[in-house]
Amino acid sequence: MKKGQNAAKQPASKKQDKEKSEDGKMTITGHLKEFRNRLAVCLVGLVIAFLIALYFSQDIINFLTAMGAKYNYVFVYIAPQELLMQQFTISLVVAICAMLPLLLYEIWAYMNPALKKTESRLFIGVIISGLICFVIGVIFAYKIMLPFMLRFLIELSSGTTIQASISVEKYLNFEITIFVVMGFIFELPVVAVLLTQLGLIKVEWMKKGIKPAIVVIFLIAAIVTPPDIVSQSMVAIPMLGLYILSIYLSAFLLKFKKKKPEAEDEDDEDDDD
Repeated sequence: MKKGQNAAKQPASKKQDKEKSEDGKMTITGHLKEFRNRLAVCLVGLVIAFLIALYFSQDIINFLTAMGAKYNYVFVYIAPQELLMQQFTISLVVAICAMLPLLLYEIWAYMNPALKKTESRLFIGVIISGLICFVIGVIFAYKIMLPFMLRFLIELSSGTTIQASISVEKYLNFEITIFVVMGFIFELPVVAVLLTQLGLIKVEWMKKGIKPAIVVIFLIAAIVTPPDIVSQSMVAIPMLGLYILSIYLSAFLLKFKKKKPEAEDEDDEDDDD
């Protein structure tokens, strides 16, 4: 029995030796195997999430089109497979959004052994705050921005004999685009804090760039919204507020970062005394 147990243990130990070098660090083969395993977990999770979303895809489409129906939009599909393809598209988008936390966790877990404690904490903070800000941006788009835009666009046909019959594909693509754009816009404070913490940009540069930033912000708002001042302001004002928030938040965290080593040095001096 002992010989059999030893023989069973030997292959496992040889595999571990192949995955680790003499100094105890993981070899390239070990890294590739870990990457493969984590990628497999993400793919399996994505497939499961896609199948669940596909089961509820018609309910999701009904939920998204309910806002347009409130403003008297009439939805049609102009190709036999259009509605089916939109069910697959919506399911894939929902699955990716649902699996994003798992994907970010797997990335962090894969990189964590090579990160310092401060870098690991920064990475975790960026992931959590980034997800929260993205969700806030999507909620802002759904609750505030889209109702105004849909109402404005449908009112363009008032007083005419033209009736709006909107393709389901075009409508859903329009909504998804707005959701994604606003989600990424609300990531501005997270990106600014990350870049200032890494030393790639300075708060002083952001303060000096407020005037050019205002021009760029209103230009972006004019591109992604209908040509009316209300819709443009609804995008531009939050973007400007997020830019200013990024400046104050970055400055605060940099001051906190400087004070922390000073406090640690004072504690070390007290210990020496």
